[in-house]
Amino acid sequence: MNSIAPRPSAGGCSDAPVLLERGQREVFCGLTGIVWLHRKIQDAFFLVVGSRTCAHLLQSAAGVMIFAEPRFATAILEERDLAGLLDANAELDRVAARLLERRPDIRLLFLVGSCPSEVIKLDLKRAAERLDARFRPAVRVLNYSGSGIETTFTQGEDACLAALVPEMARSDESQLLVVGALAEVVEDQFRRIFAELGIGPVRFLPPRRAAELPPVGAGTRMLLAQPFLADTARALEARGALHLPAPFPLGAEGTTLWLRAAAEAWGVEEARFDAVTAAPAARARAAVERVRASLAGRSVFFFPDSQLEIPIARFLARECGMRPIEVGTPYLHRAHLAPELELLPAGPTLSEGQHVERQLDRCRAARPDLVVCGLGLANPLEAEGVTTKWSIELVFSPIQGYDQAADLAGLFARPLARRAALEV
Repeated sequence: MNSIAPRPSAGGCSDAPVLLERGQREVFCGLTGIVWLHRKIQDAFFLVVGSRTCAHLLQSAAGVMIFAEPRFATAILEERDLAGLLDANAELDRVAARLLERRPDIRLLFLVGSCPSEVIKLDLKRAAERLDARFRPAVRVLNYSGSGIETTFTQGEDACLAALVPEMARSDESQLLVVGALAEVVEDQFRRIFAELGIGPVRFLPPRRAAELPPVGAGTRMLLAQPFLADTARALEARGALHLPAPFPLGAEGTTLWLRAAAEAWGVEEARFDAVTAAPAARARAAVERVRASLAGRSVFFFPDSQLEIPIARFLARECGMRPIEVGTPYLHRAHLAPELELLPAGPTLSEGQHVERQLDRCRAARPDLVVCGLGLANPLEAEGVTTKWSIELVFSPIQGYDQAADLAGLFARPLARRAALEV
């Protein structure tokens, strides 16, 4: 049996110094993760315990759900709740019971903490345990924090998936566990490729339905589909799962190396791996090449927001010919990002955390062609004549895998095309 060729290493930014930033931040809170998670777990409901501001955030982020009732809501904390004049636990029990009576399709209920509920010390963990004992086995009730006090918005998914890990059954069977919410079309594509490679069984976390929550144990080998799942990965490793280090499946190169990590673990022959991946990888490269002309040679500056910054910068630099000036990320998880740092070409400043005023000064001085940032910074920068890309769109859009590589490149080409059209 032939071994698969090792991953190419460019040295890249593995040993590059990291500028640690501590100061004012511009980020969404973890409640935003509900917008994609409620679509992924089809029989789950997310009940945010928070203020009217929390409700407005979800409504504005998710839009109005026409023709379908959304599977999230806000149990609004009023002034009397905040002042301790009402029994918040009794009110929460009443709201949850009414919700489950109205929505018998719910099989998994998340009580999601927010800044207001954490400030008044409302113990949602105990509330979830109380409600779980009342409604199980028909409905499981769990809790996690979506507060944005000390986190960034993608950590809402991490907290949600970490809350699911204790519910996973024990099994030491050999299996591949793909961790991280993926669009269904992307998940289906990966299932087909893994099947062609002879890798299996393959399971996904989160599952599409609560009853499909995968088991975990010593035979579990996991691939991370997202770079912001540190707590989930730690919880799975504590249950016996083995993490397979790999670049993330963004672009033709990243997807091939991500699949290769699983193929190596399963002893797939190189000839079979090439036979399965060569054609889709070639299609992805050809599709990206059609977009590359509008990106090659352009400079890009990343403000820290989603934790996708380093994998995206690697894709833009190596496959699209862009030149990253600064790559800022809220948290730099060395173990999970080591394969990405090897591939990211040397040159850009790496920064972790945020001091928004200093970063704005560096950005203005660098005068990049494109800035990737959160919504809070995008409009002010656009007003200054800077071309921006909303980083939150990278989480809402299907961008992983071969078939989505050109779509990923297009997300960065469109703002530049829009700016060029406005300047005519």
